Amino acid sequence: MYKNKLKASLLALILGATAAQAQNPLDFGSDIKTADPSAHVWEDGKMYLYTSHDEECQEDFWMKNWHVFSSKDLVNWTDHGAVLSVDDLSWADNYAWAPDAAYKNGKYYLVFPAGTGHKDRINPENSTKWMGIGIAVSDSPTGPFKDAIGKPLWREPYANDPALFMDDDGKAYLYFHGTNFDYYVAEMADDMLSIKGDFHKMDMGGYEPKMEGPWVFKRDDKYYFTMPENNRELAYYMSDSPKGPWEYKGVFMEQENESNNHHSIVEYKDEWLLFYHRWLKSPVSSCEKRQRYSTAEYLHFNADGTIQKVERTEQGVADFADRVKAAKASTLAQKAAQKED
Repeated sequence: MYKNKLKASLLALILGATAAQAQNPLDFGSDIKTADPSAHVWEDGKMYLYTSHDEECQEDFWMKNWHVFSSKDLVNWTDHGAVLSVDDLSWADNYAWAPDAAYKNGKYYLVFPAGTGHKDRINPENSTKWMGIGIAVSDSPTGPFKDAIGKPLWREPYANDPALFMDDDGKAYLYFHGTNFDYYVAEMADDMLSIKGDFHKMDMGGYEPKMEGPWVFKRDDKYYFTMPENNRELAYYMSDSPKGPWEYKGVFMEQENESNNHHSIVEYKDEWLLFYHRWLKSPVSSCEKRQRYSTAEYLHFNADGTIQKVERTEQGVADFADRVKAAKASTLAQKAAQKED
């Protein structure tokens, strides 16, 4: 009898859950354009997104600051504002592109690309654009962040799109996109303010397509190197080590409208999530063109650890809170059934 009551309660909870509404793009409380969402869950149990910030109708990715957003349910978000700007840098004045973050030594670290000059898309030989990677620090996950070393981590090679991976042993690895310098990794020094030793060229199993925006994560005992292959579709490799060798596994999200993508993957409350950006038209925009917005989908794995294909949806993760409640109710029901048996 008790088991039946628990099953009925669980069913009522699932059926009575709030109807999911469209939640892509993510609702940050305004029409702010964001891209390159870097997702992290810190000790306070919240989800944090570190994003680049597209200026309204901006010219050629001329971007000036980075934002942080936080949420407990992935539906209601707090915009903590611009936590670092190129105006705070002495060595760059533009190209506030894709950031990432890490926590170590009681501090929060924001790794970010920035640069100078201009890119001449008509006559590339006339381009003066340069980009490097900086490191900023804060006592809070929401900043403000302060440029920690007053210069880029290095000047050669030209680099952007950094991704920081913290392994279980406390070592931090920095992956990035570099001109003629992709598929390299550098270990960060213990103080997170420089790289330790030289760059390490990873073994990618003989397949090294054009890429940007790498993201590395660990699930069980496997490491995943993911990136926008050809800057468009999301693809991945797997390995037993954060430095490879890597085995290519294929594409898990197809490209959309020949537009670039940039993403992050994280586990939150027992759900694996994919954050990425889409190019969409806004009804309140001052220009008639698609612009970038951060979005999210659920990510699922096969029994062998490979990633299942992900489709873009309007709903996204709008039902996240309901799924978490249902999972908890299911766990309680199972425990009660075990006691009854």
